[in-house]
Amino acid sequence: MFISRRTKIIFQRAAFFMMRDLLHCSRWLSIGWRKLIFAGAIVTMAGFVLHIWLLSQPVIVPSHSSLNGSIQLSESLNVARTEQFQHITATPIRNSSVQVIEKMRKRRRGEELKIIASPPLPPPATPPSRLQRHIWTLSSSEALVFAKREIQHAPVNIEDPELYAPVFQNVSVFKRYSIFRIISFDEFRSYELMEMILKVYVYHEGKRPIFHQPQLKGIYASEGWFMKLMEANSHFVTRYPGKAHLFYLPYSVYQLGRTLYKPNSHDIGSLANHLRDWVNFIAAKYPFWNRTHGSDHFFVACHDWVRVLTQQLRTKELKENAIKALCNADTSEGIFKAGHDVSLPETTIRTPRRPHRYIGVRNRVSQRPILAFFAGFMHGRVRPILLKYWRKDEDMKIYGRLPVHVARNMSYIQHMKSSKYCICPMGFEVNSPRIVESIYYECVPVIIADNFVLPLSEVLDWSAFSIVVAEKDIPKLKEILLAIPLRKYLRMQTNLKMVQKHFFWNPIPVKYDLFHMILHSIWVKRLSQIQDVQSL
Repeated sequence: MFISRRTKIIFQRAAFFMMRDLLHCSRWLSIGWRKLIFAGAIVTMAGFVLHIWLLSQPVIVPSHSSLNGSIQLSESLNVARTEQFQHITATPIRNSSVQVIEKMRKRRRGEELKIIASPPLPPPATPPSRLQRHIWTLSSSEALVFAKREIQHAPVNIEDPELYAPVFQNVSVFKRYSIFRIISFDEFRSYELMEMILKVYVYHEGKRPIFHQPQLKGIYASEGWFMKLMEANSHFVTRYPGKAHLFYLPYSVYQLGRTLYKPNSHDIGSLANHLRDWVNFIAAKYPFWNRTHGSDHFFVACHDWVRVLTQQLRTKELKENAIKALCNADTSEGIFKAGHDVSLPETTIRTPRRPHRYIGVRNRVSQRPILAFFAGFMHGRVRPILLKYWRKDEDMKIYGRLPVHVARNMSYIQHMKSSKYCICPMGFEVNSPRIVESIYYECVPVIIADNFVLPLSEVLDWSAFSIVVAEKDIPKLKEILLAIPLRKYLRMQTNLKMVQKHFFWNPIPVKYDLFHMILHSIWVKRLSQIQDVQSL
């Protein structure tokens, strides 16, 4: 029932008169003070219980109020949240999702309603489009042919508000607009075709830590982060291998070496044999490897040992047919095949729980007095040459390891933020984490590594935000950098800001971030295997 303010005042006055009569009776009857206190305590507790009972009464919402669509509250009421009432029948209902607490206000004569509403219901799911319903009718091979055909008919260029076209080779291929000639679809794109079609099956076989245990920290974190996000993904991963377009081999080269390699033995044959035995077990248990000879399988690796490990593999199909996403994308070694494999960005993650922690605020062009900067170990064939020519130059800060007295005044990251160009020479391998670090700090990367296939080059135009210098041109490095007009440099730095989001690892993947970009590159390589779209 609903207790009005008038009724509450009547109860309070009745309690007051009861207490007054009790005092008078105690005088006439000569009741002791201890008995009087005991009786007063009983009356007080009874009044408190009665008061709480009055406050806890739920509110009945009349039907004429709910038919208006919502409860109208005056502006003087302090409302936390209100809950909309749907149109109902004429019978009154008890609103069980709202708890109402009524409090007496001292400053004014009125009532205060504090409404605590239950969380709103999630919005209704968007109904599938005609394109999505059409794709559902296709088999896995037919869906690949459909995607291949539509990407081949992409227009020359389009304007897209979500993507910055100058940093892409052809944004129309990555995210395209087309009108399907048979069924009238409004808009669909290459990237969205991946989101609509692609299904990946992740093999569950294999024991930790070599399998299913990602390493999320350090310079080899790219393979670990992809494994973590891929296995946890519910949109692309399917539990039914018959519906899959790609098959993921979830092993870590870093964990493989850490677990099985014996220090100072210089023998990684046991590592290669362990990986070979696992692939043979997969091929014997499932029909999918033998069906395509491994061409629709892929793995992701960033450790330096993947080159030697792959060379010693006796499984030719894993070495030549499977799609390899590698940080060491060197075409001169015979392992990485341009057009077939994927160049994986090498990222350094210092704090896995906060992967963006050390990115920080970037400096403007006016706050970058250093022409070019490099500091690092002197391994490989390129870095000693770089140090030989430019370590004494006043405009360029070229070091081996960053000296202690220099680091006290300006850290490595501060040097990158204060430099116009960041030199990214190869070490033992062609890849370097400095490339992605330069993008983070908006320092235009200068890449010196012959035979290096740049990461995500299937879709990104690296000439829009980086400089590639041949190894033979290291003596002319300063001349090359000074010859770049200021307008072009400003344009490249602007492009760096726009391309950053494509190189971020996010604990929860975001559209167009690094996880999706790598997966899209693998998806493109899978489609490139379809030579004749009429053959499947």
